[in-house]
Amino acid sequence: MAEGGGEIIRVRMPGKGEVMGIVTQRLGYGKMYVRCSDNKVRLGRIPGRFTRRLWVRDGNIVIVKPWDVQSDKRCDIIYKYTKGQVGWLNRHGHLKDLEEEF
Repeated sequence: MAEGGGEIIRVRMPGKGEVMGIVTQRLGYGKMYVRCSDNKVRLGRIPGRFTRRLWVRDGNIVIVKPWDVQSDKRCDIIYKYTKGQVGWLNRHGHLKDLEEEF
């Protein structure tokens, strides 16, 4: 956090082969539907190494990595944004593709 202003400076952005998305429906067993910024709805799963660290609910903004096979239908959820990070992304215009949820 920055001194005085309280603005978050470091926010993880999607890298190569990664897409930002919003969780629309949880299905159980670490699987959920994610509406991605490239206008595709994918079945996302939380990989085993993240199961205890990554608690995702409906409406959370996440970073997903589409699978190499079935890249239009399946993905891995690799990062979840906090409320402060979502506010920063919204103020700086990074959520325009997902803005109908806000």
